[in-house]
Amino acid sequence: MKSNQALEDGRVTPEFVEKERKKRNRRESLTGYAMISPWLIGFFGLIIGPMIYSFILSFTDYDMLSAPQWIGVSNYVELFTNDPRFIKSLQATLTFVAIAIPLKLAFSLFLALLFNTGRKGSGVFTTIYYVPSIIGGSVAISVVWRQMFGRDGAVNTVLDAWGLNTISFFGNSTAAMSILIILIVWQFGAPMIIFLAGLRQIPQDLYEAASVDGAGTIRKFMKVTIPMLTPIIFFNLVMETINGFMTFTQAFLVTGGGPRDSTLFYAVYLYEVAFEFLNMGYASAMAWILLVIIGAFTLLIFKSSTFWVHYD
Repeated sequence: MKSNQALEDGRVTPEFVEKERKKRNRRESLTGYAMISPWLIGFFGLIIGPMIYSFILSFTDYDMLSAPQWIGVSNYVELFTNDPRFIKSLQATLTFVAIAIPLKLAFSLFLALLFNTGRKGSGVFTTIYYVPSIIGGSVAISVVWRQMFGRDGAVNTVLDAWGLNTISFFGNSTAAMSILIILIVWQFGAPMIIFLAGLRQIPQDLYEAASVDGAGTIRKFMKVTIPMLTPIIFFNLVMETINGFMTFTQAFLVTGGGPRDSTLFYAVYLYEVAFEFLNMGYASAMAWILLVIIGAFTLLIFKSSTFWVHYD
């Protein structure tokens, strides 16, 4: 209203225009912040706030029953110098990630190549094969997996029927780790779908040109498919590595840490420290160390991508 009056009176000056522009920008900004306020409240209240509080707790002795007691870096020193289970959990997690993630990505890519033929019914099979990724991380599947590989489970029943020696899957360190690796590889659906989308974006002209040059199937795969898929491989590698370090449900319910802590994954040990031993300060220090470890591996993957990821 004031703007219209100013225009009618001929009192429009550069200062007046600038003032009105700032008012309009302010109103637009406030409207934008109001629209995203639910997300901001959740982000700062449920993520940033707890992270800051967790970082403070990592320098305290806190059992949830009494007030936190400041002890400085004692939790971190204790972890690296006087906690063999921490080192064991770190070793188990690194072993798991180093084996399970490459196998999962390789199997996902293999199935994506099979489903990329465009044959009739491939979409239905793609949907069916995606199901394990939806239910594979659930408590129900973990319980089923434990029963299946138990002493009297389905696997040992089949082995016994064939006259083979049964296996104590939960009494052998290598077998226990293998069970979890197979379970994680079985949840290949998500990376498979991403690989399949990437394969369908590769121009067919490249394969035709390779055929003219006399390239066979393997050479096309190595010289065309893999280079064109490197951005997709990079994305899947980062996401699956992060998820691998945070694996909890499967290890906790299927093997429970395994014999001699062979499958005591980092997240499982963190859970025990926090909710069984009620040592929240110590658990907070572990959580921040895990964040640093995941950040370091992610940074390493990003740095290495300059040598093997091709975007052109």
